[in-house]
Amino acid sequence: MENCNNSCFNQQIEEKSKKHPCFSESGHLKYARMHLPIAPKCNIQCNYCNRKYDCLNESRPGVTSEILTPTEAFQKFLVVKEKVENLSVIGIAGPGDALANFDKVKETVELIKQNDPDITFCLSTNGLRLPEFAQEIIDIGISHITVTINSVNPEIGKHIYSGVDSEILLKNQLAGLEYLSSRGIICKVNIVAIKGINDFHIEEVVKTVKKLGAFKTNIMQLIPAKDTKFQDMPLVSNKDLNEIRKKCSVHLTQMYHCQQCRADAIGLLKQDRSIEFRNIGISSKTEKSIKDKEYRIAVASESGNIIDQHFGQAKDFTIYKVFGNERKIIDKRSINQYCTSKEECEEKSDKIDTIIDVLKDCNAILSLRIGSSPKEKLENNKIKTFEIYDTVENGISLALKQLAKY
Repeated sequence: MENCNNSCFNQQIEEKSKKHPCFSESGHLKYARMHLPIAPKCNIQCNYCNRKYDCLNESRPGVTSEILTPTEAFQKFLVVKEKVENLSVIGIAGPGDALANFDKVKETVELIKQNDPDITFCLSTNGLRLPEFAQEIIDIGISHITVTINSVNPEIGKHIYSGVDSEILLKNQLAGLEYLSSRGIICKVNIVAIKGINDFHIEEVVKTVKKLGAFKTNIMQLIPAKDTKFQDMPLVSNKDLNEIRKKCSVHLTQMYHCQQCRADAIGLLKQDRSIEFRNIGISSKTEKSIKDKEYRIAVASESGNIIDQHFGQAKDFTIYKVFGNERKIIDKRSINQYCTSKEECEEKSDKIDTIIDVLKDCNAILSLRIGSSPKEKLENNKIKTFEIYDTVENGISLALKQLAKY
């Protein structure tokens, strides 16, 4: 009887997961997912994570072009549902931790379920608050969970996390995983392979989470993010990564098709279409605020239609006047380039003061990147700065949405 029950349960898992692109070996070729970036806060600091940057060239967790309210997320879902074929999963993957923002997660899920009760919901978490919210996760209808567990030894965990007791974190991760999996929630465990820190320990992690009911594990290569403790960490090679996966596949099914997606990813795993759907969920209050005020926005663009220049490398800025639905170029202003080399790009008060004088009538500057020093001085002079890699049109829309909040 026990074998029959296990067999039936495994069939149920397979049926529920075949349309989830992250949980299915073949589903990712056909079914699309939509990540809703409604969870900006995080409750721990992983030494490999930096959520400050947004760039289309960075396809990694923790980056997004916008933070949505639950209402805005629902509005965006309605648009994407109409245009993305085989949308099967709504995922909440940050850019912080879903359970550090559970009020927003709950509201968003409830709004979407009223419109589409058949959509699959999943969320990703570091697991610190998993026991606290486990039953609520079940009650609101989330069927798939991904928990990132990078070690099952607190001494190893101390080298991976900051600002959290690694022993408490591990205890909560394992307790939450066991509770959810024993109640039919399909649980995947992500493991970031970090050379010299936990790569020798990953098989032990896999063995442990298998005993607690994990459906599969996803062993991923570290992505060194700038301005993190692990930014210069050497990588586990692809060959060694696959050897680890092969060794662990004896114990538990492994995921090989992970794309380490952004927090706002939309579409098939290998065809992220999120750029098509930016700035959709603007509330009526924000729209009214935008329409009632004139803005001037300076754009750093070499190509003319893409925001593709670092602030420090720009020799001129295109100035857009925006009022209501009208957007037009009114000027192109030359400046004394802030950076001429790495050495000539730090604490140049005379240069930034001159640039501020040239752009003093602008509400915002859009550039691919900007250093902390010029950013601070510009914003102290009431010129907001935005780091964006997108079309100029989309970038202005994003800036307007944020400017309307101030």
